[in-house]
Amino acid sequence: MTIPDSGFMMENGASCLPCTPEEEKKIVNDLRNESERNLKEGNLYFVISSRWFRMWERYVGIDADDNLIGNQSSDSRQWNGASSVVAERPGPIDNSDIVQNGSDCDCKENEIQLRRLLMEGQDYVLVPQGVWEKLHEWYKGGPALPRKMILQGVYHRKFDVEVYPLCLKLIDSRDESQSILWISRKASVAVLFQKVCALRGIEQDKARIWDYFNKRKHGQLIVSNKSVEESNLQMDQDILLEQVDGNHSSRFGMDSTGNELALVSLEPSRSSLTIAGGPTMSNGHSSGYRSNLYPGSSLSSGSNDIDDGFDAYNSVRKGEKGGLAGLQNLGNTCFMNSALQCLVHTPPLVEYFLKDYSDEINTENPLGMHGELALAFGELLRKSWSSGRIAIAPRAFKGKLARFAPQFSGYNQHDSQELLAFLLDGLHEDLNRVKQKPYIEMKDSDGRPDEEVAAECWRNHKARNDSVIVDVCQGQYKSTLVCPVCSKISITFDPFMYLSLPLPSTITRTMTVTVFSGDGNGLPMPYTVSVLKNGFCKDLLLALGTACCLKSDENLLLAEVYENKIYRYLDTPLEPLISIKDDEHIVAFRFQKKGMGKAKLVIFHRWQEKSTSDYLKSGTELFGTPLVTYLGEDQPSGADIETAVSKVLSPFKRMYSSAKAHIGKENGFLSDGLDEQCSGSDGQPVENGELEGTSSMDLSHLLLLIDDRVMNFKAFKRDTLFESGQIIRVVLDWTKKEQELYDAGYLKDIPEVHKAGFTAKKTRQEAISLSSCLDAFLMEEPLGPDDMWYCPRCKEHRQAIKKLDLWMLPEIIVFHLKRFTYGRYLKNKIDTFVNFPIHNLDLSKYVMNKDGQTYVYELYAISNHYGGLGGGHYTAYAKLIDENRWYHFDDSHVSPVNESDIKTSAAYLLFYKRVRSEPKVEAGEASHSHSSS
Repeated sequence: MTIPDSGFMMENGASCLPCTPEEEKKIVNDLRNESERNLKEGNLYFVISSRWFRMWERYVGIDADDNLIGNQSSDSRQWNGASSVVAERPGPIDNSDIVQNGSDCDCKENEIQLRRLLMEGQDYVLVPQGVWEKLHEWYKGGPALPRKMILQGVYHRKFDVEVYPLCLKLIDSRDESQSILWISRKASVAVLFQKVCALRGIEQDKARIWDYFNKRKHGQLIVSNKSVEESNLQMDQDILLEQVDGNHSSRFGMDSTGNELALVSLEPSRSSLTIAGGPTMSNGHSSGYRSNLYPGSSLSSGSNDIDDGFDAYNSVRKGEKGGLAGLQNLGNTCFMNSALQCLVHTPPLVEYFLKDYSDEINTENPLGMHGELALAFGELLRKSWSSGRIAIAPRAFKGKLARFAPQFSGYNQHDSQELLAFLLDGLHEDLNRVKQKPYIEMKDSDGRPDEEVAAECWRNHKARNDSVIVDVCQGQYKSTLVCPVCSKISITFDPFMYLSLPLPSTITRTMTVTVFSGDGNGLPMPYTVSVLKNGFCKDLLLALGTACCLKSDENLLLAEVYENKIYRYLDTPLEPLISIKDDEHIVAFRFQKKGMGKAKLVIFHRWQEKSTSDYLKSGTELFGTPLVTYLGEDQPSGADIETAVSKVLSPFKRMYSSAKAHIGKENGFLSDGLDEQCSGSDGQPVENGELEGTSSMDLSHLLLLIDDRVMNFKAFKRDTLFESGQIIRVVLDWTKKEQELYDAGYLKDIPEVHKAGFTAKKTRQEAISLSSCLDAFLMEEPLGPDDMWYCPRCKEHRQAIKKLDLWMLPEIIVFHLKRFTYGRYLKNKIDTFVNFPIHNLDLSKYVMNKDGQTYVYELYAISNHYGGLGGGHYTAYAKLIDENRWYHFDDSHVSPVNESDIKTSAAYLLFYKRVRSEPKVEAGEASHSHSSS
């Protein structure tokens, strides 16, 4: 591969030779750090294909998979501090896999557009301008994909790189031609005018531009510093260009029929806020409303155009039902639509927002959105319940969302649960009845009764947080932490707004470990056990000991085998299991406790095909799994080592005189048939399963002493004495004769910790129940290594044992099924079917606070996720309570659905409402109920 000869410029301006990988890594890291120190709006970043960038990372020695549990490839593992595989220098930068082919936009080379739905980290990475310039200097290639950094948010400001600028379709009314225009969401309307006029060759004072969403004139855009995002322009929407000659410039405020128009909005003017008192819909709800507090107020819903596809001030036509309006997809906003449909069909919230809630809007709360988010949501809910079956385009709500939650701006796919969490919290703060939050110092439980501590914590919480969201959606759980060192117990009672339930398969993992006899008493055998993902080696040893029927006087020694060597011993009980990757080979050596602690002997294996004079050379290849045993003598000799080697090899002796004979051997391991008596080649039984003349093999001439790096070899002598307690390493050279007498297959091909395709052999993946997910959530487990707890007694951070219990449940309870797992370059989804009850979900047995009530719930909404991450799709099921019927909400499309069809493996968020009456028993569904309330 040709290396570019440009090199890089030194401080004196002279060009030097091409950089070494280490130099490239340092230069890039320094430039990245400098960029982080100088963040500002307008900084340039460049998009680079992850595929190419990972090759560069491997070349310079950056392990791109550091954060991937169970996904570290064997070629990235290190041995003695050096990479076992040296990566080649990558070729020119290649972004061809992330750019659009045949882009139809009128763009320059540096404005080539990315393919849609790309995910940062997985498909592309962002590097500062300085890094791009260095990489391009070293490697050439491209194309260059520059993107600007923008500052987003109003009260919660954050820097973000605008990877996908706003794409607008410009329709020129003069000739009906169409053009594609790309512009930053933060660009002003004035800049939009400049771009449009330059593109279409029209003077600005003769141009009129309309917001032409859904091919309807919603409002005229006026030259100003207002951003296109604040003007509610959406990705891929239309804008309309009209030309007005100088003689008719006064007609800017009229449409083609001469009717007067508001310069910005077609919506009727609004008076002071009433939020109630309009016409009554057919279901009895009020549909009229206003959303300005008073003239000149800065508090408004921000809906300055009728972008919803209907006149919100007209009541539903006679005979039409409310609550059946779809939500238009504004560009990957199905995640938002799904969560919103679940919330606008939450009965207590429907009742609240259809009444006058203006007195409860908190405009002063620094943690809130100054009431604007609550107004935007309330207005959307009212439109949803007053529009009949006409789909709503929630542009005004999305605009507010982008201002207050910049993480949801733009047009990438997001998580409906993350949106739900933000929205519930934002609504709470906007509607918080507490105007001045008092300072409250939290007290430790100090052994007081749970009832007393829980009541105190709830009073303290309500003193600072009091809203309809707290009334309806918040419960309380008990959290117990126990220090693993000093046993200090900490108990707190905390509020919750939803419960994120792990799927049982996400909290446990199956691990296969091959157990070898360290005393030569049996053949190796693989055991597959289930352990907690965040557990420790002591948990693995306990499960493994149970599986292999470990005796009370025996111990297991865990080790990782890599490249036919002992890579490491897992002899620390609190070693986290996440340090063991799925593709590693873990073995355990089984010993008598009384023999451990003396000199340890490690036996390596290699093929020997050369003459005896070459034995001290290291060019022969190692194979198989090293064997580990202990020497019983205080000062073992070479003869003792030879005896120990013969002993641990004895189980591998072949049963027949024929070297090719194998009895009951499957996948490299002995089957149960080996318990039967074996016969020799003449049909007569062979005593002890051995061949005549093989019990006293002289192995001394086949053994060599080696160092801890398995690099330097020394001659082996029988009379050499070794000190007690040290580790002695020898290598056994296998000649053709040893291969005929011993079956080396048992030493090779030991299974990985977890084989990805193994579970696929199952005929059917068993479903799990919602109750098993809840049990997993409430299971005692150690905190992760990145989530340490500061123990006040030890004065140190500890990996405490955590236990959650439910203390008080709310009227509305939301279960979030944790289907997604995330790593640096890997995002995975679990499609396991969770069987959840629709009726009669009784959670009484889970509630610790025995107040005599029963907690029976009924399902009323589901947020579904189909497909994988990035390219997946969200929909919702929601029940109209008054009608007692389920509907499927798929963005704009709404259709009835049978209750029997709403249980799918796509269920992601489950919404339940507490019922006070006698619950009905669902046919064919297991009931968990106690007596009803």
